[in-house]
Amino acid sequence: MSSDHPIESIEVAEPSVHHVQVDPEDDPWGGLMGDGGYPTDVDSYATSLSSSVLDYKWLNGRRFHAYKEGSYKFPNDEREQSRLDMMHCIFKLAMGGELFLAPVDVEQPLRVLDIGTGTGIWALEVGDQFPNIKMIIGNDLSPIQPDLVPPNVVFEVDDVEAEWPPREQFDLIHARYMCGSIKDWPKLFRQAYEQTRDGGWIEFQEFHLVNYSQDGTLTEDNNVNKFYKLLAEACDRMGRPVTVGAELPDYAAAAGFRNIHHRVYPLPLGPWPMNKRMKETGALNMIQFLEGLEAFSVATFTHILGWSPEAVQLFLAEVRADAMRKDVHMMHNFHVVYAQKL
Repeated sequence: MSSDHPIESIEVAEPSVHHVQVDPEDDPWGGLMGDGGYPTDVDSYATSLSSSVLDYKWLNGRRFHAYKEGSYKFPNDEREQSRLDMMHCIFKLAMGGELFLAPVDVEQPLRVLDIGTGTGIWALEVGDQFPNIKMIIGNDLSPIQPDLVPPNVVFEVDDVEAEWPPREQFDLIHARYMCGSIKDWPKLFRQAYEQTRDGGWIEFQEFHLVNYSQDGTLTEDNNVNKFYKLLAEACDRMGRPVTVGAELPDYAAAAGFRNIHHRVYPLPLGPWPMNKRMKETGALNMIQFLEGLEAFSVATFTHILGWSPEAVQLFLAEVRADAMRKDVHMMHNFHVVYAQKL
Protein backbone atom coordinates (compact mmCIF):
# COMPACT_ATOMS: atom_id res chain seq x y z
CA MET A 1 0.00 0.00 0.00
CA SER A 2 1.41 3.38 -0.97
CA SER A 3 2.58 5.53 1.90
CA ASP A 4 0.72 8.57 0.57
CA HIS A 5 -2.66 6.91 0.79
CA PRO A 6 -4.82 8.49 3.53
CA ILE A 7 -5.26 5.35 5.63
CA GLU A 8 -6.26 6.27 9.17
CA SER A 9 -6.15 2.78 10.60
CA ILE A 10 -5.61 -0.84 9.70
CA GLU A 11 -6.05 -3.55 12.24
CA VAL A 12 -6.76 -7.21 12.69
CA ALA A 13 -10.18 -7.12 14.29
CA GLU A 14 -9.84 -10.40 16.17
CA PRO A 15 -6.94 -9.97 18.63
CA SER A 16 -6.31 -13.70 18.85
CA VAL A 17 -5.59 -13.99 15.13
CA HIS A 18 -1.90 -13.76 15.92
CA HIS A 19 -2.32 -17.26 17.25
CA VAL A 20 -5.80 -18.76 17.03
CA GLN A 21 -5.87 -21.54 19.59
CA VAL A 22 -7.26 -24.91 18.54
CA ASP A 23 -9.97 -26.49 20.68
CA PRO A 24 -8.50 -29.82 21.89
CA GLU A 25 -11.92 -31.50 22.19
CA ASP A 26 -12.20 -34.71 20.19
CA ASP A 27 -15.48 -33.56 18.59
CA PRO A 28 -15.30 -29.79 18.17
CA TRP A 29 -18.51 -29.87 16.15
CA GLY A 30 -20.48 -30.68 19.30
CA GLY A 31 -23.20 -32.21 17.11
CA LEU A 32 -23.72 -29.03 15.10
CA MET A 33 -23.26 -30.80 11.77
CA GLY A 34 -25.52 -33.74 12.58
CA ASP A 35 -25.68 -37.21 10.38
CA GLY A 36 -40.63 -6.55 -2.37
CA GLY A 37 -40.72 -3.65 -1.53
CA TYR A 38 -40.28 -2.53 -5.17
CA PRO A 39 -41.21 1.02 -6.15
CA THR A 40 -44.47 1.34 -8.05
CA ASP A 41 -43.08 4.16 -10.18
CA VAL A 42 -39.83 2.65 -11.39
CA ASP A 43 -37.24 5.23 -12.45
CA SER A 44 -35.60 4.94 -15.84
CA TYR A 45 -32.44 3.44 -14.38
CA ALA A 46 -34.18 0.59 -12.57
CA THR A 47 -35.77 -2.34 -14.35
CA SER A 48 -39.45 -3.02 -13.76
CA LEU A 49 -40.60 -6.48 -12.71
CA SER A 50 -41.42 -7.49 -16.25
CA SER A 51 -41.72 -11.09 -17.38
CA SER A 52 -38.21 -10.97 -18.80
CA VAL A 53 -36.71 -10.15 -15.39
CA LEU A 54 -38.58 -13.08 -13.85
CA ASP A 55 -37.77 -15.45 -16.72
CA TYR A 56 -35.12 -17.26 -14.73
CA LYS A 57 -32.61 -19.57 -16.39
CA TRP A 58 -31.79 -23.08 -15.20
CA LEU A 59 -28.50 -24.98 -15.32
CA ASN A 60 -27.86 -28.43 -13.88
CA GLY A 61 -30.85 -28.13 -11.58
CA ARG A 62 -30.00 -24.65 -10.24
CA ARG A 63 -31.82 -21.38 -11.03
CA PHE A 64 -30.01 -18.25 -12.25
CA HIS A 65 -31.04 -14.62 -12.78
CA ALA A 66 -32.42 -13.42 -16.12
CA TYR A 67 -31.53 -9.70 -16.11
CA LYS A 68 -28.08 -9.21 -17.65
CA GLU A 69 -27.94 -12.98 -18.05
CA GLY A 70 -24.48 -14.47 -17.57
CA SER A 71 -22.89 -11.52 -15.79
CA TYR A 72 -23.34 -13.27 -12.45
CA LYS A 73 -22.38 -16.96 -12.50
CA PHE A 74 -24.01 -18.02 -9.24
CA PRO A 75 -27.59 -19.22 -8.54
CA ASN A 76 -30.44 -17.16 -7.08
CA ASP A 77 -32.74 -20.02 -6.06
CA GLU A 78 -34.13 -20.68 -2.58
CA ARG A 79 -31.18 -22.84 -1.55
CA GLU A 80 -28.77 -20.07 -2.40
CA GLN A 81 -30.95 -17.46 -0.72
CA SER A 82 -30.83 -19.45 2.52
CA ARG A 83 -27.04 -19.65 2.25
CA LEU A 84 -26.78 -15.91 1.65
CA ASP A 85 -28.84 -15.25 4.77
CA MET A 86 -26.46 -17.53 6.66
CA MET A 87 -23.55 -15.47 5.35
CA HIS A 88 -25.27 -12.41 6.82
CA CYS A 89 -25.20 -14.10 10.22
CA ILE A 90 -21.52 -14.98 9.78
CA PHE A 91 -20.59 -11.39 8.94
CA LYS A 92 -22.51 -10.07 11.95
CA LEU A 93 -20.86 -12.61 14.25
CA ALA A 94 -17.42 -11.69 12.97
CA MET A 95 -18.14 -7.98 13.41
CA GLY A 96 -19.40 -8.38 16.97
CA GLY A 97 -23.06 -7.98 16.03
CA GLU A 98 -22.61 -4.77 14.03
CA LEU A 99 -24.30 -4.24 10.68
CA PHE A 100 -21.79 -1.59 9.64
CA LEU A 101 -18.83 0.26 11.14
CA ALA A 102 -19.05 3.64 9.39
CA PRO A 103 -19.83 6.29 12.06
CA VAL A 104 -22.99 7.71 10.51
CA ASP A 105 -25.61 9.35 12.74
CA VAL A 106 -28.52 6.90 12.51
CA GLU A 107 -30.81 9.35 14.33
CA GLN A 108 -30.75 11.55 11.23
CA PRO A 109 -32.92 11.06 8.10
CA LEU A 110 -30.12 9.43 6.12
CA ARG A 111 -30.22 8.13 2.58
CA VAL A 112 -28.55 4.71 2.28
CA LEU A 113 -27.73 2.61 -0.79
CA ASP A 114 -27.11 -1.13 -0.47
CA ILE A 115 -25.26 -2.34 -3.58
CA GLY A 116 -25.95 -5.95 -4.56
CA THR A 117 -28.50 -6.39 -1.80
CA GLY A 118 -29.12 -10.08 -2.53
CA THR A 119 -31.99 -11.28 -0.37
CA GLY A 120 -32.21 -7.79 1.11
CA ILE A 121 -31.56 -9.03 4.64
CA TRP A 122 -28.99 -6.32 5.46
CA ALA A 123 -31.26 -3.51 4.22
CA LEU A 124 -34.24 -4.96 6.08
CA GLU A 125 -32.35 -5.21 9.37
CA VAL A 126 -30.97 -1.69 9.03
CA GLY A 127 -34.45 -0.38 8.25
CA ASP A 128 -35.94 -2.14 11.27
CA GLN A 129 -33.15 -1.25 13.68
CA PHE A 130 -32.84 2.40 12.65
CA PRO A 131 -36.33 3.70 11.81
CA ASN A 132 -35.10 7.32 11.64
CA ILE A 133 -33.15 6.52 8.48
CA LYS A 134 -35.16 8.15 5.72
CA MET A 135 -34.58 5.69 2.89
CA ILE A 136 -32.60 2.51 2.22
CA ILE A 137 -32.43 1.50 -1.43
CA GLY A 138 -31.27 -2.05 -2.14
CA ASN A 139 -30.48 -3.00 -5.71
CA ASP A 140 -29.68 -6.34 -7.29
CA LEU A 141 -29.85 -8.21 -10.58
CA SER A 142 -32.52 -10.53 -9.13
CA PRO A 143 -35.90 -9.53 -7.64
CA ILE A 144 -35.65 -12.10 -4.84
CA GLN A 145 -36.31 -9.74 -1.94
CA PRO A 146 -39.52 -10.00 0.14
CA ASP A 147 -42.62 -7.92 -0.58
CA LEU A 148 -43.27 -6.95 3.03
CA VAL A 149 -40.61 -4.44 4.05
CA PRO A 150 -40.15 -1.62 6.56
CA PRO A 151 -41.53 1.72 5.33
CA ASN A 152 -38.03 3.12 4.82
CA VAL A 153 -36.79 0.26 2.58
CA VAL A 154 -37.26 -0.06 -1.17
CA PHE A 155 -35.72 -2.51 -3.65
CA GLU A 156 -34.90 -2.15 -7.32
CA VAL A 157 -33.60 -4.43 -10.06
CA ASP A 158 -30.47 -2.80 -11.41
CA ASP A 159 -26.92 -3.46 -12.57
CA VAL A 160 -24.35 -1.59 -10.47
CA GLU A 161 -21.75 -2.12 -13.20
CA ALA A 162 -23.76 0.05 -15.60
CA GLU A 163 -23.54 3.83 -15.48
CA TRP A 164 -25.28 5.18 -12.38
CA PRO A 165 -27.97 7.78 -13.04
CA PRO A 166 -28.00 11.27 -11.57
CA ARG A 167 -29.90 11.24 -8.26
CA GLU A 168 -29.81 12.64 -4.77
CA GLN A 169 -26.57 11.70 -3.05
CA PHE A 170 -26.31 9.17 -0.25
CA ASP A 171 -25.07 9.46 3.32
CA LEU A 172 -23.91 5.83 3.31
CA ILE A 173 -23.22 3.47 0.42
CA HIS A 174 -22.82 -0.14 1.53
CA ALA A 175 -21.59 -3.12 -0.48
CA ARG A 176 -20.91 -6.62 0.76
CA TYR A 177 -19.88 -10.00 -0.64
CA MET A 178 -19.50 -8.84 -4.24
CA CYS A 179 -16.26 -10.72 -4.93
CA GLY A 180 -16.58 -12.80 -8.08
CA SER A 181 -19.26 -10.41 -9.37
CA ILE A 182 -17.52 -7.15 -10.30
CA LYS A 183 -15.24 -6.56 -13.30
CA ASP A 184 -14.15 -2.98 -12.71
CA TRP A 185 -13.69 -2.29 -8.99
CA PRO A 186 -12.06 1.14 -9.48
CA LYS A 187 -15.08 2.24 -11.56
CA LEU A 188 -17.46 1.00 -8.86
CA PHE A 189 -15.62 3.05 -6.25
CA ARG A 190 -15.57 6.12 -8.50
CA GLN A 191 -19.31 5.91 -9.04
CA ALA A 192 -19.84 5.46 -5.31
CA TYR A 193 -17.71 8.56 -4.71
CA GLU A 194 -19.81 10.61 -7.12
CA GLN A 195 -23.01 9.63 -5.33
CA THR A 196 -21.76 10.03 -1.77
CA ARG A 197 -22.58 13.41 -0.25
CA ASP A 198 -19.78 15.55 1.19
CA GLY A 199 -19.08 14.16 4.65
CA GLY A 200 -20.83 10.89 3.78
CA TRP A 201 -19.39 7.40 4.00
CA ILE A 202 -18.93 4.22 2.02
CA GLU A 203 -18.42 0.79 3.52
CA PHE A 204 -17.24 -2.22 1.53
CA GLN A 205 -17.13 -5.66 3.17
CA GLU A 206 -15.37 -8.30 1.09
CA PHE A 207 -13.55 -11.61 1.21
CA HIS A 208 -9.98 -12.16 0.18
CA LEU A 209 -10.46 -15.81 -0.72
CA VAL A 210 -7.02 -17.21 -0.08
CA ASN A 211 -6.99 -19.97 2.53
CA TYR A 212 -4.18 -20.33 5.07
CA SER A 213 -3.40 -22.04 8.36
CA GLN A 214 -1.21 -20.83 11.19
CA ASP A 215 0.00 -24.27 12.19
CA GLY A 216 0.91 -25.71 8.78
CA THR A 217 -2.03 -28.12 8.70
CA LEU A 218 -3.32 -26.77 5.36
CA THR A 219 -1.27 -28.33 2.56
CA GLU A 220 -1.23 -27.78 -1.19
CA ASP A 221 -2.87 -31.16 -1.85
CA ASN A 222 -5.87 -30.38 0.33
CA ASN A 223 -8.94 -30.45 -1.93
CA VAL A 224 -10.53 -27.44 -0.25
CA ASN A 225 -7.39 -25.52 -1.12
CA LYS A 226 -7.57 -26.86 -4.69
CA PHE A 227 -11.23 -25.89 -4.92
CA TYR A 228 -10.62 -22.27 -3.94
CA LYS A 229 -7.74 -21.99 -6.37
CA LEU A 230 -9.89 -23.37 -9.21
CA LEU A 231 -12.73 -21.02 -8.29
CA ALA A 232 -10.29 -18.11 -8.27
CA GLU A 233 -9.00 -19.20 -11.69
CA ALA A 234 -12.53 -19.33 -13.11
CA CYS A 235 -13.42 -15.92 -11.72
CA ASP A 236 -10.14 -14.44 -12.98
CA ARG A 237 -10.94 -15.75 -16.46
CA MET A 238 -14.27 -13.92 -16.24
CA GLY A 239 -12.44 -10.82 -15.06
CA ARG A 240 -14.35 -10.92 -11.77
CA PRO A 241 -11.75 -11.71 -9.08
CA VAL A 242 -12.46 -13.22 -5.65
CA THR A 243 -9.26 -11.89 -4.09
CA VAL A 244 -10.30 -8.26 -3.65
CA GLY A 245 -10.58 -7.69 0.11
CA ALA A 246 -7.00 -6.57 0.64
CA GLU A 247 -7.27 -4.14 -2.30
CA LEU A 248 -10.25 -2.20 -0.95
CA PRO A 249 -8.24 0.57 0.78
CA ASP A 250 -6.34 1.31 -2.42
CA TYR A 251 -9.56 1.44 -4.46
CA ALA A 252 -11.10 3.82 -1.93
CA ALA A 253 -8.06 6.12 -1.89
CA ALA A 254 -7.76 6.17 -5.68
CA ALA A 255 -11.43 7.18 -5.98
CA GLY A 256 -10.82 10.18 -3.71
CA PHE A 257 -12.09 8.96 -0.34
CA ARG A 258 -10.25 9.98 2.80
CA ASN A 259 -10.34 9.00 6.48
CA ILE A 260 -9.99 5.37 5.38
CA HIS A 261 -10.28 2.62 7.98
CA HIS A 262 -9.44 -1.02 7.27
CA ARG A 263 -10.28 -3.95 9.53
CA VAL A 264 -9.44 -7.60 8.89
CA TYR A 265 -11.55 -10.42 10.32
CA PRO A 266 -10.17 -13.98 10.09
CA LEU A 267 -12.94 -16.48 9.38
CA PRO A 268 -12.12 -20.08 10.36
CA LEU A 269 -13.52 -22.97 8.35
CA GLY A 270 -14.87 -25.26 11.04
CA PRO A 271 -15.45 -24.94 14.80
CA TRP A 272 -11.86 -25.69 15.76
CA PRO A 273 -10.91 -22.38 17.53
CA MET A 274 -10.99 -22.10 21.31
CA ASN A 275 -12.51 -18.60 21.19
CA LYS A 276 -16.31 -18.93 21.46
CA ARG A 277 -17.22 -16.31 18.85
CA MET A 278 -14.68 -17.64 16.37
CA LYS A 279 -15.90 -21.19 17.03
CA GLU A 280 -19.48 -20.16 16.20
CA THR A 281 -18.31 -18.25 13.16
CA GLY A 282 -16.29 -21.23 11.95
CA ALA A 283 -19.16 -23.65 12.45
CA LEU A 284 -21.53 -21.51 10.39
CA ASN A 285 -18.82 -20.91 7.80
CA MET A 286 -18.38 -24.67 7.39
CA ILE A 287 -22.12 -25.22 6.99
CA GLN A 288 -22.47 -22.50 4.35
CA PHE A 289 -19.36 -23.75 2.55
CA LEU A 290 -20.68 -27.30 2.29
CA GLU A 291 -24.08 -26.02 1.18
CA GLY A 292 -22.55 -23.57 -1.27
CA LEU A 293 -20.06 -25.86 -3.01
CA GLU A 294 -22.47 -26.68 -5.81
CA ALA A 295 -23.58 -23.06 -6.14
CA PHE A 296 -19.97 -21.89 -6.42
CA SER A 297 -19.09 -24.43 -9.12
CA VAL A 298 -22.22 -25.38 -11.08
CA ALA A 299 -21.62 -22.68 -13.72
CA THR A 300 -18.01 -21.59 -13.14
CA PHE A 301 -16.46 -25.04 -13.41
CA THR A 302 -18.62 -26.15 -16.35
CA HIS A 303 -18.96 -22.99 -18.47
CA ILE A 304 -15.60 -21.38 -17.62
CA LEU A 305 -13.21 -24.24 -16.79
CA GLY A 306 -14.84 -26.76 -19.14
CA TRP A 307 -15.55 -29.53 -16.65
CA SER A 308 -18.40 -31.97 -17.11
CA PRO A 309 -21.15 -31.91 -14.46
CA GLU A 310 -20.16 -35.45 -13.48
CA ALA A 311 -16.51 -34.48 -12.96
CA VAL A 312 -17.61 -31.53 -10.81
CA GLN A 313 -19.70 -33.75 -8.54
CA LEU A 314 -16.89 -36.27 -8.10
CA PHE A 315 -14.48 -33.49 -7.17
CA LEU A 316 -16.95 -31.91 -4.75
CA ALA A 317 -17.18 -35.22 -2.87
CA GLU A 318 -13.41 -35.05 -2.31
CA VAL A 319 -13.66 -31.40 -1.26
CA ARG A 320 -16.35 -32.20 1.31
CA ALA A 321 -14.24 -34.99 2.78
CA ASP A 322 -11.21 -32.72 3.20
CA ALA A 323 -13.36 -29.86 4.57
CA MET A 324 -14.51 -32.07 7.46
CA ARG A 325 -11.02 -33.14 8.52
CA LYS A 326 -10.51 -32.28 12.18
CA ASP A 327 -6.73 -32.09 11.85
CA VAL A 328 -6.77 -29.14 9.40
CA HIS A 329 -7.22 -25.63 10.81
CA MET A 330 -7.76 -23.36 7.82
CA MET A 331 -9.21 -19.88 7.53
CA HIS A 332 -9.49 -16.93 5.17
CA ASN A 333 -9.91 -13.22 5.75
CA PHE A 334 -12.92 -10.93 5.57
CA HIS A 335 -12.05 -7.27 5.04
CA VAL A 336 -14.09 -4.22 6.00
CA VAL A 337 -13.14 -0.79 4.67
CA TYR A 338 -15.08 2.35 5.51
CA ALA A 339 -14.08 5.74 4.21
CA GLN A 340 -15.37 9.30 4.00
CA LYS A 341 -15.86 11.81 1.23
CA LEU A 342 -14.26 15.03 2.45
